[in-house]
Amino acid sequence: MKIRGSVKLDKKTKNLTTKIHDGEIAVICHRDLDEVAANSLIQSKVVAVINCDKSISGRYPNLGPSILVKSKIPIFDVIEGDLFNLLQDGDIVVIQENQLIFENNPIGILQQLTENQIIDLLEKAERNLEIELEKFIDNTLTYAHKEKDFILGKLKIPKVDTEFSNKQVLVVVRGQNYREDLTAIFPYIKEVKPVIIGVDGGADALLEFGFIPDIIIGDMDSVSDNALIKCKEIIVHAYPNGEAPGLERINTLNLKAKIFPAPGTSEDIAMLLAYEKGADLIVAVGTHSNMIDFLEKGRKGMASTFLVRLKVGSKLVDARGVNKLYHAHIKLKYIFWIFFAAMIPIVVTISISQPIRNLLTLLVIRLRILLGV
Repeated sequence: MKIRGSVKLDKKTKNLTTKIHDGEIAVICHRDLDEVAANSLIQSKVVAVINCDKSISGRYPNLGPSILVKSKIPIFDVIEGDLFNLLQDGDIVVIQENQLIFENNPIGILQQLTENQIIDLLEKAERNLEIELEKFIDNTLTYAHKEKDFILGKLKIPKVDTEFSNKQVLVVVRGQNYREDLTAIFPYIKEVKPVIIGVDGGADALLEFGFIPDIIIGDMDSVSDNALIKCKEIIVHAYPNGEAPGLERINTLNLKAKIFPAPGTSEDIAMLLAYEKGADLIVAVGTHSNMIDFLEKGRKGMASTFLVRLKVGSKLVDARGVNKLYHAHIKLKYIFWIFFAAMIPIVVTISISQPIRNLLTLLVIRLRILLGV
C-alpha cells in the first residue's frame, strides 16, 4: 500500500475535523479512538489516519478503528517517530511499507490496523471490561458523594432570559448517532417547537437540521463561531470555583454570556437548568449515559450524570437510539387501496353527470372514426 498526500495535525481530533480537507491525511494523538471521532474523520473524507497514540489500548472495546476500516479508510498507529515535531500542516508525506516518508527520508515507523487485528484487540478489551467496570463504579460512587449538591439543590442556577416554565425542552449533544436520532424526532421538533439547548457541538448539529438553538451551554471548545453568533443565549460552563476559560472566546467574538459554575459535564447542567426552570418535559439526544460513553470522553466515572438523571428522571425522555425502534415502510397494497378509494368519487361523478357522459361518448365516436372501426 502506498498513500501520498498532505497532512493536517492536531492532538484534539474534534479540532482537526474542523480544518482538514478532502483527500488529506489526518495525524492525531487519540488513545482509544471513539466512534464519534471516527465518524467525524469519515465525514471529513480523509484518505488515511495516523495515530500517535494507541488506537485501541485494551481498556475497553472502542469502536472507532473498526468504523474507519469498514469505510475503507486505513488507520495506522505510530510505533516510532515524533510526528508533531517533525511535520507541519500541509507537508506532503508518503506512507509505504509501514514507513512514513517526508522529503525522501523515513521519519516514522507505522503499524496498520487491519480488520483481523482490530477484532483480536477488541476481544482482549472485552475480557478486560469487568476490571474496568469495577474501577468505574468505585470512582463514580466516590465522586457522587462529593457532587451530591446536584441532588440537594445547593447549586446556584443562573438567571436566564429564555422561558422554560411548563414547556418541553430538547437537549442536543453531538454524541453517537445524533443525526439519525434528530431525523427520527424531526416531526416532533417541528410540531411541538420545544425550547432548544445545544450542548457545545450539539448547537452545530441543530444548525445542520435548520434549527437555531435558544441556548448554547458548554465550555465552548467544540462549537463553531457561526452557532454562537446565531443562538439567542449563551451559558459558559465554568469550574466550581468560578473560573471559565470558555468566556475568553465569547469576549473575543464580542458576545454576551452567563456563567454556570458546576462540577460534571455540560450536558448535565443543561438538563439541570431545564428542570430547575420548570420544564414540563426534557428530551435528550446524543447524550452520554453509560460507561463506554464516559471512557470515550476520558472520564473515569459518571457521578454527576448519575445524580442529575436521578433528579430529573421523572421528566426526562432519552431519545438516544430512537431511530432504531421502528422503520415504517409503505406497502404496495396500501398504495393500491388509496388509488382505488380515490377512483370511487371520480367514477360516481362520471356516472351521474350528463355533460361528462356526453363528452365521453363523443370521444369514443372520434376514436372509432380515427381507427376506421
